Formats: sequence, structure tokens, C-alpha cells
Amino acid sequence: MKAAGTMTISEAAARTGVPPKTIRFYEEAGIIKPAARGDNRYRVYRDADVHTLRFIHRARGLGFPLKDVAALLALYRDRGRASRQVKRLALQHAAELDRKIAEMTAIRNTIFALAEQCHGDQRPECPILDELGASAG
Repeated sequence: MKAAGTMTISEAAARTGVPPKTIRFYEEAGIIKPAARGDNRYRVYRDADVHTLRFIHRARGLGFPLKDVAALLALYRDRGRASRQVKRLALQHAAELDRKIAEMTAIRNTIFALAEQCHGDQRPECPILDELGASAG
């Protein structure tokens, strides 16, 4: 029998949008504390655990890497924190996103340029395949 206010990993997953496998991974990675165990040895989650999982889920949804999620979670729990630490993490993440966006934009532009050069007809010549097959040197 479950204690009042507790839930199984499946119930916690349903309430947070975090799959059970991911919840177990977060525990193993030390992002969250391992869940308490019931008399049946199953993991037992409480509302506070669900809140933490939602926090992590939102941070991951914004693309924060796990190490930053762990840091953000620690800062969230530290009521004496300086908000500049949180802002620094957020701005570093935004700068990394800008770098990735620029990289992806360059890749997309290259693909579009190659596609523009390809006739896309019955002929076998294809600049896209020629570029992919070119030696890097």
C-alpha cells in the first residue's frame, strides 16, 4: 500500500512529462536524489520530487545541458544565491545557442547552394553528390 501523497515512477512520469527511464537516468547521474523506496522496494515519489522533475524538464526543454541543469537546480534550492550566477548561466547558454544557430545556418546555406546547382532532372550529374564525394584536402 502506498503512503498518502506518494506516487509510483509511472505516475510521476505522467505528471511531469519525463519518461521513467529518464527519471532513473537523472537519479544515476546525480541530477536528483534517488527516490525513496516503499516496502515493496519500488521507487516512491512525492510532490516535491514532481516539482523538481518539472523544473528539470523545463530547463532541458530550453536546451540547457545536464551540467547546467544541475547547477540551476542547486541555485534554485539556494535561497541565498546571487541572481547574477543564474543570469551568467543563462547568457552562456544563449551564446552557445547563437553559435549553434550560426553553424546550422551555414550548413543550411551550403545545402541550398548545392541544391540550386543541381538540375534535379533525369541526368546523372549532381553537384550535391559530387560535393559529398569530394576528398577533404
